[in-house]
Amino acid sequence: MRILALESRRAADMGRLIRQRDGEAFVAPSMRQIPLESNDEALAAGERLLAGEFDMAIFLTGVGVRALDRLLATRYPAERFREALRRLTVVARGPKPSAALREMGVPVHLKAPEPNTWRDVADLLAGRPEKSIAVQEYGRSNPRLLEALRELGARPTPIRIYQWALPEDTSPLREAARGLVASRFDVVLFTTPNQVLNLMQIAREEGIEADLPAAFERIVVASIGPSTTETLVSLGIQPDLEPTHPKMGILVKEAAEQATALLAAKTKTPDTAK
Repeated sequence: MRILALESRRAADMGRLIRQRDGEAFVAPSMRQIPLESNDEALAAGERLLAGEFDMAIFLTGVGVRALDRLLATRYPAERFREALRRLTVVARGPKPSAALREMGVPVHLKAPEPNTWRDVADLLAGRPEKSIAVQEYGRSNPRLLEALRELGARPTPIRIYQWALPEDTSPLREAARGLVASRFDVVLFTTPNQVLNLMQIAREEGIEADLPAAFERIVVASIGPSTTETLVSLGIQPDLEPTHPKMGILVKEAAEQATALLAAKTKTPDTAK
C-alpha cells in the first residue's frame, strides 16, 4: 500500500517502519520547531517559578522540559531550576516529560495515564490542594487545559517555550497535499495535531482545501491518539484507526494489519455491499 506520513523529527524512523511492513512510504516533513521570537514572557514565568510563586508545575513534553532548563540557564545557575522543581508538586503528561525530569534528578509526583491527553491531566488533578500552577506548553497553547484547571479552582500560568512552524522546504508537503486529492495514497498516518493543521494550511495555499474531505473518504486515516483525533474531527475528518497505544511503531504495525479491510470497507459501492 501507498502510505503517506507527515513525520518530521523522526521522518527516517517512520519511513523505515513503513517499509518493514511492506508499505510504500512517502514521508513529507510537515513541521519545524523554532524558538519564540522573544523569550521574555517565558523567562518572566520561569523567574516566578524560581522565586517559589507556584506550588505545582505541569510539564507536557520532554522537549519543553529541556528547553525551559536551557532557557533559565542563560541567566541562572542550572541547579537553581532543578532545586525549585524539587520544592513543587511536579506533574508529567506522559513518559517523555517524565524521562526528561528524571534526567535532571527531579521527582515526578503525578503522571497522567495513557493516552496522556490534556483531559487525563485535568482528571488527575481533581481535588488537589495546589492552586498556583505553572503549565509548560507545547508548540501551541491549549486553552482547554487551562480552562479545565480554572474550573478546578486553580490559577494556571502558561509557559510557552517553543512553537511549531511549517518546514523551510514545503515542497514535499505540497506534493503530499496534491497527492491526497489525486488519490495517490491508500493510508495517511497522523502523529500530532500540528501535522493536521499544517497540512490544511498548505492545502489552503494550494487552493485544494475544499477537496481534502472527499480525499480522506477514499483512504484510511490513522490517528496516533485522542489529541490528534480531536483535531481531525474538529475539521470534519473521521479517523478510521487509533492504535491500542499511542506509539509510532504500534500505529504503523496496527495500520498495516488493518488497512486492507478498512480500505475495502470504505471503497465499497452500494451494489457491492449488498
